Amino acid sequence: MAVREVLLYPDPVLKRVCAPAPDGAELDRVLEDLTDTMRASPGCVGIAAPQIGYELRVAVIDLTGHRKAPESVHGYVALIDPVIVATEGSEVAREGCLSIPQLTANVRRALNATVRTRDAEYAFEGFEARCALHEIDHLDGLLFLDRVDSLTRDVFPRKSGSAPTKRDEK
Repeated sequence: MAVREVLLYPDPVLKRVCAPAPDGAELDRVLEDLTDTMRASPGCVGIAAPQIGYELRVAVIDLTGHRKAPESVHGYVALIDPVIVATEGSEVAREGCLSIPQLTANVRRALNATVRTRDAEYAFEGFEARCALHEIDHLDGLLFLDRVDSLTRDVFPRKSGSAPTKRDEK
């Protein structure tokens, strides 16, 4: 198992735009580390490479069995060099992040997103779209706090005992 330490804000790696994903064994190692770290983090549904120190355009999500997941959930998805092709609608919902474990915030995101990766194209809906877009933001050096309308009105201390994950707490 390759569980990595999650970088915490204000680590400068979290604010940098990532380089294109590598090929071969290096990509396999990054995907394994991301997957193992995500699965070892209770309630976690996604993680991006910069969160574990890789400045590469790679992230993984897996909403399998999550109570907020749409029926059409894709399961485990590796986002390798993702590009947002289209978005539709918008909704404000609560998000959190492993790299900012003490806070959650109300964030406006698209309800639906089409994302092209190196190997496939995905049509994400609802909470799954929110998770994919959150992880893609990490690859562009953005954190969920960068997307809130008001730091005083929309950011909240995490409830004690709750897992540091992206989740919709409406």
